[in-house]
Amino acid sequence: MQNKGFPADWLYQLKQKNNIVSVMSKYIHLEKKGGKYWACCPFHNEKNPSLTVNEDEGFFYCFGCKESGDVISFVQKYESCDFFDAVKILAQNAHMEIPEFTGDNDVKEKKQERERILSLLDYAYKHYQENLYLPQAKIAQNYVKLRGFTKKELDNFKLGFSIDWNEMVNFLRKKGFTYKEIMDAGIAQCKNNHYYDIFAGRLIFPIFNAFNECVGFSARVLGNVDYAKYINTAETIVFHKGKVVFGINLLKALKQQGKLDKIIIVEGQIDVIAMHRAGFSSTVACMGTALTIDNVKELKKISNKVVLCFDGDEAGVKATIKSLEILNNEGFEVKVATLPNVKGEHDPDEILKVKGKDALANIIENALPTTDFLINNELKKYDLKKSDERGKFAKSALNFLDYISSESEREPYFEKLRDLTNIPIDVLKRDFNKSRNGQAVDNKKEKSNEDVLITRENGNIRAIKFILSSLIYDKDFVDKKIDYIKLLPRFKDIIEKAKQNIPISTYYDYFNIQDNPILRDCIGMDFSEYENRDKQYFEESVWLLASQILIEKQNELAEKFKNCDDKQERLKIIQNLNSVSKALREKNLEDFYVR
Repeated sequence: MQNKGFPADWLYQLKQKNNIVSVMSKYIHLEKKGGKYWACCPFHNEKNPSLTVNEDEGFFYCFGCKESGDVISFVQKYESCDFFDAVKILAQNAHMEIPEFTGDNDVKEKKQERERILSLLDYAYKHYQENLYLPQAKIAQNYVKLRGFTKKELDNFKLGFSIDWNEMVNFLRKKGFTYKEIMDAGIAQCKNNHYYDIFAGRLIFPIFNAFNECVGFSARVLGNVDYAKYINTAETIVFHKGKVVFGINLLKALKQQGKLDKIIIVEGQIDVIAMHRAGFSSTVACMGTALTIDNVKELKKISNKVVLCFDGDEAGVKATIKSLEILNNEGFEVKVATLPNVKGEHDPDEILKVKGKDALANIIENALPTTDFLINNELKKYDLKKSDERGKFAKSALNFLDYISSESEREPYFEKLRDLTNIPIDVLKRDFNKSRNGQAVDNKKEKSNEDVLITRENGNIRAIKFILSSLIYDKDFVDKKIDYIKLLPRFKDIIEKAKQNIPISTYYDYFNIQDNPILRDCIGMDFSEYENRDKQYFEESVWLLASQILIEKQNELAEKFKNCDDKQERLKIIQNLNSVSKALREKNLEDFYVR
């Protein structure tokens, strides 16, 4: 069994008390069809359900991306947490006390290090919070008043203040943390043997993950300076800038309350707070202007409906276009709220101050679909009064229609481009199809150069999977006389577990199934594909593998006979050869029977 760090019987009880359908239903929509539940897989982009959940056996399997697991691994994958944290979530859900963790030493050390850093950061953000209300924090207090932050906002976002270079370091040392731990948490650095708080004199924005754990900080300088306005925690064991979403903890809470309609994404922390104050409580921001793949995957676990509300300046537009590509590739329903490129009104915070909540609500309500935004943005680059510029614009704009998969949804855009350019629809369609066909040819050439072109599964592997699946599911057509370890010695561990008739979900405790694609596919086997041929196919699969072993034995004996000079030994070899040949001729499996 894998060293999971917990007793096997306790893990079994944990899974029994966390019905996989009930748990998964908190995250994704499941629909029952026949004896199974189906859903669109949250781990890859799809529109038609290919993820199935077997409630009786306690596991899920996706026929699209091949992800599979028990209730623990689902929480682990969906929440982007480690095994221990997934167990902790489920234990809390089932009101079970967690036994002592006894994992491998390196796992235990990593876990202990992570817990120490999280504990340190928890002390740190709360102390920064307290500092904000001290007399020494007058500059920060004036700033939050200027920004119009209320007490509720300060509490919700846990804003704080770093008084000076030494105060936080000294505080954490008194709490029992080492200088190394303070540095590893991204709070301190060392110069000339002096450890100092890198956020000294700045307003502190704690960054929380989806579990409401503080993982790092973003800090804003107060006053006019000639160095960076904002600095963020460096990469640590718990903080990865490309994965962080500011406000995701509040977003997750909103979803759990059933109040989430869509996610609004803005550029910075100040904008997030201002948006929340105005009632746009589903607003978040990323650590950097444009989204990353990791950001998008975190957000998709909460909702696939997004409104981009980046600044209206040139940098904001570039970030929007870059983010659109990532979001569309991941299957999001995206709209773009276009903010004006006017000084003093080009970000959400400024619009709320100058024009008020209703004006911003109107902009968000009238957010444009991806293709409309891209066409409108491209339009700004050309003078459509000039014939050559109309052609260039049309050629460029046609590329954006690739974002639309439906012909009926694409049709109105041809009409829109015709009205803008006076180019006939049939010409636009011809150019669009020509462009797409060109891409298809290029893709075909690229694919033809790939090293591996075989798409059909090897017959042997298919037979092996069907035999193992039949053993795992204890199918009544399995021939009990056969010793399947003789037939499949490489899969001895799986066969021995199958003999014990253990629950399917327990295989995830004994094997690292994601690194064992054959076992993964065996667990996800769809026997309905074989209809009434399952017994026949099982027998054919057994004979396919057995005959190959017999032929190999036949070849070995023939080679041995050729190199043997001893008459008596040669006679024995001939007898064995005859026996093997007879078994092949009569399809006799006695050599593989249990002895």
